[in-house]
Amino acid sequence: MSSTDTLTSSQSQTKVQALDATTHANIHDKLARALGIKTAQVNAFVKLYDEGATVPFIARYRKEKTQSLDDAQLRALEKSLNYERDMAARRLKITELLSTQGNLTDELQTRINNATSKLELEDIYLPYRPRRRSPAAKARAAGLDSAAQAVLTQEITPTAALADYQAPTSITDDSGNEIEVDFSDIEKQLAGVQAIIVDEWTQALGLLDSVRNGFAKTASIVSTVASDEKREVGEKFKDYFEHSESLARLPNHRLLAMLRGRQENVLGLKIEGEDTPFIEKIINQFDIDAKAPSERREFLTEAATSLWKDKWRPHIEHRLLTEKRLAAEADAIEVFANNLQHLLMAAPAGRKVILGVDPGIRHGVKMAIIDGQGHVMLDKDEQPVIATVYPFAPDNKMDEAKSIIDGLLSTYDVDLVAIGNGTASRETDAMIKEILAANDLLKAKAVIVNESGASVYSASELASEELANLDVSVRGAVSIARRLQDPLSELVKVDPKAIGVGQYQHDVNQNQLADSLDKVTQDSVNAVGVDVNTASPAILAHIAGLNRNVAQQIVTYRKEHGAFDSREALKNVPRLGAKTFEQAAGFLRIHDGSNPLDATGVHPESYALVDNILTQTGKDLAELLGNDSVLNTIDTDAVAANDDNISVKAIIDELAKPARDPRPEFKTANFREDVNSIKDLEEGMQLEGVVTNVTAFGCFVDVGVHQDGLVHISQMANDFVADPMNRVKPGDIISVRVISIDEQRGRIGFSMKPEGEKPARSKPAVDNANSDKSTATRGNQRPVADNKRQSKPRGKRPDSDKAGKNTTNNRSKASKSNQSESPSKMGTLGALLQEAGVTKSKK
Repeated sequence: MSSTDTLTSSQSQTKVQALDATTHANIHDKLARALGIKTAQVNAFVKLYDEGATVPFIARYRKEKTQSLDDAQLRALEKSLNYERDMAARRLKITELLSTQGNLTDELQTRINNATSKLELEDIYLPYRPRRRSPAAKARAAGLDSAAQAVLTQEITPTAALADYQAPTSITDDSGNEIEVDFSDIEKQLAGVQAIIVDEWTQALGLLDSVRNGFAKTASIVSTVASDEKREVGEKFKDYFEHSESLARLPNHRLLAMLRGRQENVLGLKIEGEDTPFIEKIINQFDIDAKAPSERREFLTEAATSLWKDKWRPHIEHRLLTEKRLAAEADAIEVFANNLQHLLMAAPAGRKVILGVDPGIRHGVKMAIIDGQGHVMLDKDEQPVIATVYPFAPDNKMDEAKSIIDGLLSTYDVDLVAIGNGTASRETDAMIKEILAANDLLKAKAVIVNESGASVYSASELASEELANLDVSVRGAVSIARRLQDPLSELVKVDPKAIGVGQYQHDVNQNQLADSLDKVTQDSVNAVGVDVNTASPAILAHIAGLNRNVAQQIVTYRKEHGAFDSREALKNVPRLGAKTFEQAAGFLRIHDGSNPLDATGVHPESYALVDNILTQTGKDLAELLGNDSVLNTIDTDAVAANDDNISVKAIIDELAKPARDPRPEFKTANFREDVNSIKDLEEGMQLEGVVTNVTAFGCFVDVGVHQDGLVHISQMANDFVADPMNRVKPGDIISVRVISIDEQRGRIGFSMKPEGEKPARSKPAVDNANSDKSTATRGNQRPVADNKRQSKPRGKRPDSDKAGKNTTNNRSKASKSNQSESPSKMGTLGALLQEAGVTKSKK
């Protein structure tokens, strides 16, 4: 647990203590209904969570108490619990404030209790928030309230209501501070009266709900280029230079693209919608048309117009856009978290000797060899086995490069060659394959590895500690090799935002993003487990119960005292207390130690239970580990469990697979050797590639041409695809067909649909197209996405932002069709159906 987590936990505990038992019970019941679980399960989780237990620990070692809630359910429960507690604390505070003001009514209390979001809670309190310097507050301080009440309740003209008014010589607020304001003439007095009336009407929260809901259904969001000067520099946003669509149906990724354009001062955004219907609603609500005399009616009509245009509409626009933005950010964070999880849990190549290759042109191809434990190998002179060759222009030392590489592969019996996928990767791959083909004695196989973020690691403090004797330029080759050997152990050393699997990662709430990614990393690390005698501080810090300081203490203690012989020895590490040991021990593995159980997922608290099992079977532990035939004969009811934390069956499952790794089997994609750049692509080509990123609008695929192509959601299958993540995951090896190439803009469109098959017509697919109606009818406008890898000079590897952005949603076939056949010829429906991949039947 980090220091930030500790602070957050402390703040959370303060909020928890302020809530009564009834509120807690209501929250637990609500969460149980929302998540489809039992209240008893929620109660059990909350008790453990508040006692300091982590989600991975509860998921693995307290299944009996939570009735087998898994880590995904527990994470959802954790997130919802913290949100509901925050909501409850804010409800309590707002109730106290309104009560102190004397404004709390039964209706307000009901609205507060029924509020479902923090934005809604703040809306309820907004009319009552003290504003000492608002126009209405100043007018009240000047004594204009009686005139305002007269206009509201009596058949009197506003001017007549002010007949006896005398402006005070000085005006003070309720704190006794003097206010500088002038109500000396009738126009200013009338304005003050109107401000009071408008302020009073803002408390009609039911009316506000009505007009907000009505406006939300009809409002549009409009984006325009900020100025002509921005057209060239903001070319990636050109699809939004003149764009309008329904705010209610606006897809999340397009909103984030627009917001990014506004942030970069390329786009201007505004909400367009009607005024008249909503002003009429206000007039009807307060029965203004029936007011007399006519001067009073006109005055109140002006107040109604002011309420809408000056107060409510700006507020409604802000709230609607905020709600859409928060939903879009939450979706983007979830996409990033899912992608990161699959990247971290990618198949490891295992304990193999690997040559890491960081391709380059002018600065050379840098190489390093790691052994089965991930350490840089040493030559006979105890020097790191590293090299730099210059096979490409301007040096063109190809023969020398091949000779050096052949020598490295032969001398150190290399199993795999990990080639970074940046600039010159395909040229380097071709060179390596020529070397392997020319020497039958070499057993190595070349594999392209995603290198995003490797430069970030190379220049990090951690890399300086781990690879102090290596130049920064060579560290990247080591990291690339380690990524192939064990992606999880290496990727945890890099800020997840630098890995390049996100969707608008720089545009979302960074604290929420960091928290989400940290939890994903923690869950992934604990699912696999860590060898405590070889692990880096970076990966140890993600073990349940540990933080950076304790992780570093473990490594320091290991260096000073040698390898840990048992889990029990961990208790000697400074700052590793009893609670920390309880949370972490089961996920820390010790191989070849004094107790074989220390290499398994069995928690030390259950070692006595294992002894009971051994006593019953009459066998020793070595005979039991991994022996299904014996383990299946154990009578679980006859074994006396030491407590109710974990069942005997769960222990037996751990013993059956003592070193289980939940990650998939290692395999690689086969890129076509004749396809090395976008220039080599042709429409109709069938290629094998690796999914590098999944977004809300499709997935990106690396086929070995230095930049990823897009499979738009409409091209993922003939049937309706609600969520691309349900079809593919990062790291998946899939077959794609090239359907569009835009070499100038660096865009490639792929399809996963079988060629020649007729797409199935289905209503959901048409609905999906309709959701993008404005896009289809505006010349196939595309959202700015986050994931095109650019081909750049290798002086510096592109940083995380550059390596993970600027890909644009390519509508593939629809794009080409729209260029040659206008929507006016096709008909709007035809364009939409084609956009969705649905063929319109001929009549």
